[in-house]
Amino acid sequence: MLNLGQLLGSGVFSVPGVVLNSVGSIGVSLSFWVIAPIFSFVALLSYTELASFFPGRSGAEVVFLEQAYPRPKFFVPTTFAVIAVLLSYSATNSVVFAQYVLSLFDLPITGFSQTVLALSVATVSVGVVAISTKWSLRAVNALSIFKVLSLIFVAVTGIAVLAGFTRISDPFANFHDVWHGSATNPNALATALVKTNFAYVGWSNAFNVLGEVKGTRPVRTVRNAGFISLGIVTVLFVTVNVAYIAAVPLDKIKDSGQLVGALFFQHVFGGHWASKILPVLVALSCVGNIIAVTVGQARVLREVARQGLLPYPTFFASTRPFGTPLGPVALKYALTVLVISLLPARDAFNFLLDLASYPNLVFHAATAIGLWRLRARRASEGLPKSPFQVWDIVIGLWLFQCVFLLVMPWVPPEEGQADVSFWYAMYCVVGVALLLVRKNSMMPCSNVTKHTFHQFCALYYYVRIVLLPKIGGYEIREEVVMLGGGALTSRLVRKYKERSIGEERPLLASPDHH
Repeated sequence: MLNLGQLLGSGVFSVPGVVLNSVGSIGVSLSFWVIAPIFSFVALLSYTELASFFPGRSGAEVVFLEQAYPRPKFFVPTTFAVIAVLLSYSATNSVVFAQYVLSLFDLPITGFSQTVLALSVATVSVGVVAISTKWSLRAVNALSIFKVLSLIFVAVTGIAVLAGFTRISDPFANFHDVWHGSATNPNALATALVKTNFAYVGWSNAFNVLGEVKGTRPVRTVRNAGFISLGIVTVLFVTVNVAYIAAVPLDKIKDSGQLVGALFFQHVFGGHWASKILPVLVALSCVGNIIAVTVGQARVLREVARQGLLPYPTFFASTRPFGTPLGPVALKYALTVLVISLLPARDAFNFLLDLASYPNLVFHAATAIGLWRLRARRASEGLPKSPFQVWDIVIGLWLFQCVFLLVMPWVPPEEGQADVSFWYAMYCVVGVALLLVRKNSMMPCSNVTKHTFHQFCALYYYVRIVLLPKIGGYEIREEVVMLGGGALTSRLVRKYKERSIGEERPLLASPDHH
């Protein structure tokens, strides 16, 4: 349910219009809704092999990267930590929630009303996670079941449209020439794949809590959960997109922005009260997604803190006073409030979605290569192969997708086809900037980012891991700690040069002492 809670978010209700507008034709659009889960499946298989190397540790990608790239010492996990913190917002689902609630009550979508509603739902959803993990998971489970039923309802409605049981006079009008108008521009194809990937984000959520999974075979359990959740949503998402195409004129889908779901029910039910059902379903889906993502990302940030890679690690790793990772949750909420408040409302969804994808693609590519590195290292140490070892072509496909989405967005789109009102590659620039050592003022096409400066990953690494130890006369060393239940984690400790051998001061107190 943790996977489904994130997978069944706002994606299938908010990005189909953007995808169709990018690729131009029904045939290419539907193809992307099939291609995206194929890439997700190959990534899931690769994740499973990586998880089998470290079955007792939560954190997923941060753990994989830390082990695959030990040199420069602590650089990769530090970089991941900074990016994980800066991009740990839930703004996209909050924005979609606001738009669908306003649509539900036939209210105009203004920048002010969208911002107020988005901040409100973020506050309530993140507050639930901060107060109780148990009730957060219960809410995720309840909303996940409800969202599956909701998507089934939309899919069944689409079948009724195709069968001629609704007010739609010609449900096959958009299917007469499905390849007409197909785009070949690399930027358009990359934009479409980024958006469909967003809808399928969540298949790896359970890997973030691998160390907390009960049973003797946690890796197999998490892998099977990924297979089942991906299989369910793939069938539902493709069917729902066919329903949209059957009921809504092509031009209106392209111009729908994030509101294609609302348009679907308006065309099927007209002014009937039933046309208000889907906005309610989408709003609930967004709430469930925000909670599920917050639960998973809070664990990632806490794992990063446990390793001593964040300032004030004791605060971020602590579970006081409610038994929840309150520090990571509070940080995630603060970033969500910041980006929702600062970005122009009309560009917020697309820009934040694109921005979140770009640095993560670098990490995904490094993780794919890292799997080969870990295999070679284990072989040189005489360790057995993983029982979940995948074919090299599977890893290659995952890596190909990452490289494609890193390179093609730099190609200029056709005129009028960019999905933001400012420079099309702004999110690429900001994403790269987050990974580089420099301060960079943003281009003047955005009032929000014009005078913004960022502290970047390598600078943070240099100050925390190199400069401060040099000034303080100590070295940073890593030690492995066994947590309750037998799970293993690591922490960074200060080794003072002038002190006796073995005397260390931990950067982070043992979690068992909290």
